[in-house]
Amino acid sequence: MHVHFLDPFRPGDSLVHELDARLKFLLAVAFILTVSLTPVGAWPVYILLLALILSVEILSALGVGYVLKRAVLVLPFVLAALPVVFTIQGTELFSLYLGTWTLTASLEGLARFTSVALKSWLSMQAAIVLASSTSFPDLLQAMRAVGIPRLLVAMFGLMWRYLFVLVDEALRLMRARAARSGQSDQRRTRRGGSLAWRARVTGGMAGNLFLRAFERSERIYVAMLSRGYEGEVRALPLPSFTKVHWLTLATGLAVLGLFLLFGILFWS
Repeated sequence: MHVHFLDPFRPGDSLVHELDARLKFLLAVAFILTVSLTPVGAWPVYILLLALILSVEILSALGVGYVLKRAVLVLPFVLAALPVVFTIQGTELFSLYLGTWTLTASLEGLARFTSVALKSWLSMQAAIVLASSTSFPDLLQAMRAVGIPRLLVAMFGLMWRYLFVLVDEALRLMRARAARSGQSDQRRTRRGGSLAWRARVTGGMAGNLFLRAFERSERIYVAMLSRGYEGEVRALPLPSFTKVHWLTLATGLAVLGLFLLFGILFWS
């Protein structure tokens, strides 16, 4: 069974696709760190970082719309930072009266919330470009090559592989339920029972899914051990960095460093 809809990797022959996975991983991490360390309210730096990531998206041939549409998914999680608008003291913008509670929004709080939203949005774009232009096995190899602990990389790899196992078992259960569910031709006939009955059935399916996925994961792990698995997937050694790779890495880090220095000097 194919569950390709879970895999963000999009094959291609663009310049970004052809880059070494270690190089892409290091530059993506450096970009995210630069975005995170940029001072609050450094709007010109945010614009420069946005222009940089948009240029990479164009070079990757993934499509700017493709990346931006998926990066919007991070914005609902940014709402967790919304209280900073009302908790940071500063220039008053407006007040909300909720019974005995009075919430006062400040300009400084709004600037911090907007900065958090922009940082999250930019970082998500970098992560999407990295995942969409690099296959997951190559990413795991890149993580090991740059010195990330073996146990952590093994956890990433197993989590990714067993996610497909879990989805496979869930789809099997859904097909079995559909095969055993009758449907009436009458339009107003209600399918299924009460809400409590539906919740009970869903809970039973979730428990069955956990047991089936657990048993199958045990079989898969035993099969891996029988094939020599020792906590790390063995692979051929990666080629050494060329001069072009080192030059690309140095240029990217220098540009990001200049952006961060510019923000620290003028907005910190």
